[in-house]
Amino acid sequence: MPTNFIEELKWRGMIHDIMPGTEEALLKKVSAGYIGFDPTADSLHVGHLVQIMTLVHFQRAGHKPYALVGGATGMVGDPSGKSQERNLLDAETLQHNVACVKKQLEAFLDFNSGSNAAEMVNNYDWFEKMSFLDFIRDVGKHISVNYMMAKDSVKKRLETGISFTEFSYQLLQGYDFYHLYKTKNVRLQMGGSDQWGNITTGTEIIRRKEGHDEDATERAAFALTTPLVTKADGTKFGKSESGNVWLDPSRTSPFAFYQFWLNAADADVPRLIRVFTLYTKDQIEEMERAHAEAPHLRILQKAIAEEVTTRVHGAEICALVIEASALLFSKDAVELLTNASDALIAQLPVYEVSSTLLSECQNLTDLLSVGTENLICSSKGEARKAIQGNAISVNKVKITDPATPLNFDKIKGSFLLIGNGKQKNYILSFK
Repeated sequence: MPTNFIEELKWRGMIHDIMPGTEEALLKKVSAGYIGFDPTADSLHVGHLVQIMTLVHFQRAGHKPYALVGGATGMVGDPSGKSQERNLLDAETLQHNVACVKKQLEAFLDFNSGSNAAEMVNNYDWFEKMSFLDFIRDVGKHISVNYMMAKDSVKKRLETGISFTEFSYQLLQGYDFYHLYKTKNVRLQMGGSDQWGNITTGTEIIRRKEGHDEDATERAAFALTTPLVTKADGTKFGKSESGNVWLDPSRTSPFAFYQFWLNAADADVPRLIRVFTLYTKDQIEEMERAHAEAPHLRILQKAIAEEVTTRVHGAEICALVIEASALLFSKDAVELLTNASDALIAQLPVYEVSSTLLSECQNLTDLLSVGTENLICSSKGEARKAIQGNAISVNKVKITDPATPLNFDKIKGSFLLIGNGKQKNYILSFK
C-alpha cells in the first residue's frame, strides 16, 4: 500500500490547492500522476525543482510518476503568470530542448523501480496525429468560452491582449490530462499554483467526456498545486544577480550553483530545506536547533547546498565544489591553490583576463575595472576607493596604493587571487 503522499507534502509546506478527495483516493491504492514541463529552454532551472521534488515524493510514496515534456504545448506557450506573448520556438530548437530536459529529469526520478518506475512522455506524440478539426470537435465542444475566460491566466491578460494561440493553451493541457487518464490511467495532475486553472480544465474535460457525475469518485481525476516559493522579503526565489540559476553546468557552474544555496538568508532556509531536500522532519528539526545555537556555521545552508548540488551535479563534483569553496575563502588560499589539482581548479570561478585588456592596464586600479570588464569594480573611481578603503587584497596581501604596478608573483604561474571585502573573492587567470 502507498504511504501518505499528501501528509508528506503538508508538513513540508508544499500544498497550495488540492481537490477534495485527493488524499483519500491516493491512500486507497497505487495511483499514477504527472507534471508537465514545457521545453522553452535547453535546461531546467531552480524554479522547476519544486515540481521535480513533488514527483520525487510522489514516487517515494509508492505511486507512479509521469514527467510530461511538452514538445507540442511548447510550440504554443503557456500564458499563466506571463504579462506578454511568448516567442514561439521552431521545431528543431524544441526537439533539442526536449532531449536536454529529459536527461535532467532522469537524474531525479527512478526509471527502473518496477511497477512504479517513472516514465517520460512527450505530448507531441499524440498531438501530431490530431487535426485541428478533430481537436475542436472532440475537445473544444466540452469547454465553454465563458469557462475559459474565467481563468485567472486569461483574465489577467485581457487588458494587454492575448492571442488565440495562448488562449487555447488550457485546452491543450487539459487534453494532455485526458489522454494520460485514458492511456496511462493517470488520476492526478500536479503543478505550480499558477497552473490551477489549466489543471482543473483537464479534470473538467475528463468529467465531461467520461460522463462522470459530480460526486463520482471511483474514476474521478484530481488536481494538486504547490505554492510559489518566495523569500522572506516576498520576492521570488530562484534567481541570482545574473538571472536564472540553471541545472545545466554550462549555464550555471556547479560552484555558482552551490554558492547560490550556501548564500541563502537565515530567514529563508527553514522553508528551503523542507522543499528542496529529502531530509526527514526529525533531521530538519535537529539541524534547526543546531543552527539556532550557532548560526555563523550556516548548518542549514550547507545541508541544502550539499544535497541539492549532489543531486544535480553528482557526488564527485559536489565534493570538489565544497573543497573549492573552502579554498577560495580560506586564509591559506594561496597555498591551497598552489597545490590544487586540475580537477579542483576546474570547479573554481576563474576569470581569464584578455591580453588586449591587460595591455590597457597600467596599475591595479585599471585591472580591477577595465582589465576585468568591471567584474570586480564598476569603475576606476570605485576601484581606487576600494583600494584606499583597505578592501582589496592580492594573493591575501592587502594593497592600499591605487597606483600599485602589476608585477605580482602569480600563483602556479598564471593566477592572481583578488579579494574585495570579506565576502567577494576572484581568481584571475593570465594566459
